[in-house]
Amino acid sequence: MSTFRFIGLVAEQFSRLFSLSAEQLAPLGIVRVTADSKPGFPCRISLEDAEPGEELLLLPYEHQPALSPFRASGPIYVRAGAQQSSLPPGEIPTCVNFRQISVRAYDAHHMMVGAEVCPGDEVEREIQRQFSNPIVSYIHLHNAKRGCFSCRVERVDPV
Repeated sequence: MSTFRFIGLVAEQFSRLFSLSAEQLAPLGIVRVTADSKPGFPCRISLEDAEPGEELLLLPYEHQPALSPFRASGPIYVRAGAQQSSLPPGEIPTCVNFRQISVRAYDAHHMMVGAEVCPGDEVEREIQRQFSNPIVSYIHLHNAKRGCFSCRVERVDPV
């Protein structure tokens, strides 16, 4: 059976934004925020919740850029100085474990072929169930309550 890997966003695509002023960020629909609780500010680069006091940007992000009816964007948080997540295959990020999660499975043509909402502690089982369908190419996770994109999950063939 295949296993999976969670993929955080690449930090470099956001790093220049942290040097912009609030006035420069506003026309881009971006807001600078400071985490005031944990959990509450899940970084899409590190796949970790920010610590209180950490600086983040809240911005629109096109998480499904493919030309399909499911092309989509939504709000995400990214932390200043965050490094891209490099979790080993099969490991679930803690920022997923305690949230209600929408699991959305896509085929090679970027068409949604499966979807389910489950508690974070059931995400591993749902990912395995979705990937048991051979037409599923990748999965997107979203925080179900606010609908924010969480991360991409890709198949990893066992060694």
